[in-house]
Amino acid sequence: MTDSTQPQAQQSPTPDPALARLADLVGTWTIKGRPLGADEDNIRGETTFAWLEGEQETSFFLTQDMEMDYDGQKIRSHELIGYDPKAGTFASLVFSNMAPDPWPYEWDVDGDDITISIHKAPMDATFTGKFAPDRQSFSGGWRPAPGADKAVNAPYDLVATRSG
Repeated sequence: MTDSTQPQAQQSPTPDPALARLADLVGTWTIKGRPLGADEDNIRGETTFAWLEGEQETSFFLTQDMEMDYDGQKIRSHELIGYDPKAGTFASLVFSNMAPDPWPYEWDVDGDDITISIHKAPMDATFTGKFAPDRQSFSGGWRPAPGADKAVNAPYDLVATRSG
């Protein structure tokens, strides 16, 4: 017979092992880039990825805090990235000074390859990039989906270098 007056140990959920695929992003990165066809970098910024950890040092979410100057336009954002095991995807919401509502993104990190996409009007673009072998930088570019408004989804390339 169990004594119902004794507190029961609560079983804590454990993070999905797929989250480990995001681990190489953790840290602070300096970003520089340029729109396609530009002769010089006019995109500069910094982004920091960190696990949203609890008391048990477990995390179900990766956060990203970013500040960027895109040719004079200041962009700030906060993002939460999590794993949806039913869909097998890394979904995120980005809260920024550019929109009155959060924007949904989808991530994938598979070996050296990084893919980020957004499909919420007017945004419809995908970032495709690669980590350097030493994992201290990654590079790639954002490209609009076919038929997307290129004025809103301007194609550009970037390099992110680990700075912390």
